[in-house]
Formats: sequence, structure tokens, C-alpha cells
Amino acid sequence: MALSLSRLRHPLISRSLRLLSSSSSVSRSLSRTSKSGIFSVGCDEHQRLTSLSRLTGVCDNSLKPKWFGIRYFSSADSSHIVIGMPALSPTMTQGNIAKWRKKEGDKIEVGDILCEIETDKATLEFESLEEGFLAKILVPDGSKDVPVGQPIAITVEDQDDIKNVPASVGSGTEVKEKKPIHQDDSDEERKPEPTSTDINASELPPHILLEMPALSPTMNQGNIATWRKKEGDKIEVGDILCEIETDKATLEFESMEEGYLAKILAPEGSKEVAVGQPIAITVEDAGDIEAVKNSSGGRSASKNEQATKHDTKTEVKPQKTSSKRISPAAKLLISEYGLDPSTINASGPHGTLLKGDVLSAIKSGKLTPKPYSAKEKASPSQSHQQSAASPESKSASASKQSDAYEDLPNSQIRKVIAKRLLESKQNTPHLYLSSDVTLDPLLSLRKDLKEQYDVKVSVNDIIIKVVAAALRNVPEANAYWDAEKGEVVLCDSVDISIAVATEKGLMTPIIRNADHKTISAISSEVKELAAKARDGKLKPQEFQGGTFSISNLGMYPVDKFCAIINPPQACILAVGRGNKVVEPIIGSDGIEKPAVVNKLNLTLSADHRVFDGKVGGAFLSALKSNFSDIRRLLL
Repeated sequence: MALSLSRLRHPLISRSLRLLSSSSSVSRSLSRTSKSGIFSVGCDEHQRLTSLSRLTGVCDNSLKPKWFGIRYFSSADSSHIVIGMPALSPTMTQGNIAKWRKKEGDKIEVGDILCEIETDKATLEFESLEEGFLAKILVPDGSKDVPVGQPIAITVEDQDDIKNVPASVGSGTEVKEKKPIHQDDSDEERKPEPTSTDINASELPPHILLEMPALSPTMNQGNIATWRKKEGDKIEVGDILCEIETDKATLEFESMEEGYLAKILAPEGSKEVAVGQPIAITVEDAGDIEAVKNSSGGRSASKNEQATKHDTKTEVKPQKTSSKRISPAAKLLISEYGLDPSTINASGPHGTLLKGDVLSAIKSGKLTPKPYSAKEKASPSQSHQQSAASPESKSASASKQSDAYEDLPNSQIRKVIAKRLLESKQNTPHLYLSSDVTLDPLLSLRKDLKEQYDVKVSVNDIIIKVVAAALRNVPEANAYWDAEKGEVVLCDSVDISIAVATEKGLMTPIIRNADHKTISAISSEVKELAAKARDGKLKPQEFQGGTFSISNLGMYPVDKFCAIINPPQACILAVGRGNKVVEPIIGSDGIEKPAVVNKLNLTLSADHRVFDGKVGGAFLSALKSNFSDIRRLLL
């Protein structure tokens, strides 16, 4: 029986194991179906990761799915197949059942979509490899954090066998749906109201629900920076729908199909939108736009009306939110004026109480003092002085103090950088090696290139070439530590990451195969990547990966410094500024005499699990040799 393997996303059942036992080197592929706004996972000998890379630029040829499926036979009941949650990415340990496309009792053909699974990377379609009938769904729609391998459904070959599936099969496997993270504890007693994204698909015309994509391996949420298309606009293949700010950069989200943008669910400026959360709805026909707007807009309007009524009530009775988040500035004001934070309305994201909320409450004069504790009752004079102060004086004091500082929101990039740096210092044993090299040969080469060949390159461009040549000469230094295997892994290519400071944070675009490129080619590529990094236009493949990093602060008055390793890389070279020093040299007459030379400090931060003293010493020796005879790099 010939099976199509181009869209394999199914637990590998015993029959498929026999069919695939003779298959060789199977690589993953990702393709997008015409009926959905999500991506499907496939498995084919000749296909490559092209569809997803077009959107995200991420191609992982090491992606090896783990399939789960067991066939049961019994004399008492019919044969059936228990399908388990598959591992659809190397890092996936659990997944969410977004939606079942088939219902219990439905006929299943080879290639039919059974359900949609949200992984740690994206939302994927789950196809059937065999014919049969869906006898029982063990994990319903919306189930969260289902472990890989846990049974999610049962299939049978004959329709008559559905009623014979024992009730004990899959008992205890149902997964309780978790409460959304953003839901406050105070909302437990009331029924959650539908949002604008709670859309019943049966009420809508044919449509595609676009979800927040995972545009980088580490992305779990993103911000909607700008919508390039408006509701009702015509969409062509390749059109930019919106710009999404990820944990790495601001990336453009392209359309993969023609149609019309019917409804925007996540408006411009939306922050921390979870991967997989719906952000828009598209339709094929322009006549279906109004139907989608009316269906989703009606619910939004009803919710807005309820919110308006609720705001009216809060003027009489303030909202009780004991578990709300409070910004540091707001905490200071609340503590100073002895206020009860539960009586102040919060306007920040996720119910965060901001400094402006407290100041507005102070100016309004409608305040409720914080309940006094036993310690506070012990000092009645202090309480009397505080209560005696008028709201006007408190307001003036608060306004005066508010000028002393300002809360600045952190970008997604800086949040990730802070997390990665902390993890690196905590989990990576740093080894520091420092050496001074003579800079004069490099400066002489740079001058000759400009005067004789009109080639303008920077000192950093030549340093990249010097480092790449040293890594080629000492391949043990071009490696990283594999924590799972507990061993050193040598890298095949020399890919140099360059630290570039941007307004949103530090980016590290990559010069790939730097050891095979000329200095002028490296210079042109550095300028192009640095400009794209500052504009937030880097593609994922232009900053993900790399085998070695260089951080150059030579343009500042920094003589030397120690950089922090950027995992999973094993080392980073810190480059200081050049300084003129006097040191003895031997002249052409063989007599030692003092001379002024330019010296440059290089400090290597290395993972001690990869670099021991021998490897580190050999690498620095190769660096010094390249700096002293730098013209040989032109050969």
C-alpha cells in the first residue's frame, strides 16, 4: 500500500512502522494548506524546509519527530489504535489541542486532518496515515499542556467496531483545561465573558483564522507593531500583512494566500500576544467580509457595553482587585499616602496599577485609606499627621516627586538579552584569557588598501578576518558544548557573530563562512547587516546561529573588558581600543632601542568545558601570529 509521506504529522502506528522501516534519511518539511492559516508538518526524503523558512527563516534539518501509536488486539473486543501526542519539534515536551477537525464516528481517509496541535514553535496540522473511523476522542478541544506520548484519540478500521471500544481505554487520560494566565483570581466566581476572538466557525462563511506565528525558535509571544493592511483590503500572495516585534527583531508577516482581510483581532500596538493566539481573519470573497465583521463585532460590542456599565458602577463602588500588579512607582506613592490599592482602578496592561492611576486618584480626592495594622496603630501621632494633610498638599508633593524618575517599558529584545546573560553567567564556566597584540601591521595594511586600491575597510573588518583565519587554524576553538551528550561538538563552518548596538538592544548579525571571504567582502556585508540590525529588519537566518562572537568597544575609551558568552556558543572575543606605548625593539643594526608602537588588548571569554589552557593558548598564539604578519591573509 503506497502512502503519501509528504505531509506526515501522525503518531507512527505499527502498520506505518513496517512501511517506513526501509525509508532512508527522512527530513522534515513544512507546508501550508490552502484551507488554513497554520502550517503543516511533513516528512519526505527529498523535500526541504522551504515553506516555513519563507516566513520565519528558520530551517532545522535536525528536526526528528517522535511518533506514538499502539495497536491493541483482544479476543473480547475489536482491534483499535490508541494515538498518542506526537513530538513535533526537538524541544517539544507537551502540546495543546487547538481544534479537532474530525468528530467521533467520522470516516478517516489517508491524509485527512484529524486535529490542530499547538507546539512550542507553531500550530501544526495532524494528519492520518491510515483509513478508518475516529472512535473516541480522549483529549477534547482546548486541552492544554498534554505531555508527549499521552493518548489523545482511538481509531478503528470498521465502523461497527466503534461501539466495541472498551470504556476503560484512555480512562484518566483526559486533560483538564487550565485557566488562562491573564485571568485574575477575582474572576473565578463569575463566568468568563466572550471576547472578540471567541468566534463560532459554524456561524461564519469560509474563512482562515490567522494566528500569531513563531518567528524565532525562542519566541513565545510578540507585539503587533504596525498593520500594513486595513480591514476590507485585498490581499495578494506575498503582501505584508503586519509588522511583528519578536524577542529578536521586528519582522514582516507575509500573506501566503489571496483573499481579503475581514477582521483584525489583535489591533496595532497589542503587546505580548501569545504564539498561536488569533490575530486576524481572512476570507476568499469580498462579500463575506460583512458577515465576519457582524459575527465577531456583535460580541465585541456587547462586551464594550458591559464594560461601560461596569465603569459607571465603579464610580460608586471601586473595583476590588487584591491580586493586581503594581508598578514600583505606584507602590511608592501608595506606601507614602497610606492608600488601599484595591480601591484604585488600574489602566496598565494585564491589570497593572500605574503611577498615573495613583496620581489621578489622589487628585480626585476620593480615596480609601489602607487598613491599619497593629504596628501602624502603635504610632497614632504619625497617623494623625498623615490624615491631617490635605489632598491638595499630597497631590503637589506627588507631582513634585514624580519628576524625579520615569518608568521605561522594556522591549522584548532587552528582556531576552537580560535572561540569556544571566543564564550564561550562572550555567557556563567562564575562562578568561588576555593578550596584547601589535596593531601597526593592521593599520599599515588598511592604509595601503585605501591609497593603492581605493578599498575602504574598518579595523573591525580586518579583525573579523584575522579571527576567522585563527579559528580555521585551530578548529578545536570553533566548537560548542552539547549539554545533552556531555561532549564537545566541532563546527564545520566559521560563522562570526558581530555585536551591534541598537535602540532596542544588542543584536548579533552573522558573517557566515568568514574564513573564505575577502576583507572587502566582509566589510560590505558588515555594513549591510549593521544597517538592517539598527532598522530592526534582520531576518532570522541573519542573526540566529554563529560559532564565535566578537564584541568591539575600540571606538570608546575602553582599554580592556571581559564579555559574556552568548550561548550556545563557547567563546566571545572582547576587543579594546588601540593605545600607543613605548617598548624596546631591535633595529636593523641589531641594537635594542625604544620605539613607539600601537598595542591592542584582546580578552577571550571561553567556556571552560570546551577550552582548556592548551586550546586557549593555541588560539591566542594563532591570533598574535596573524596580527604580526597580517598581509598573508590576502593570499
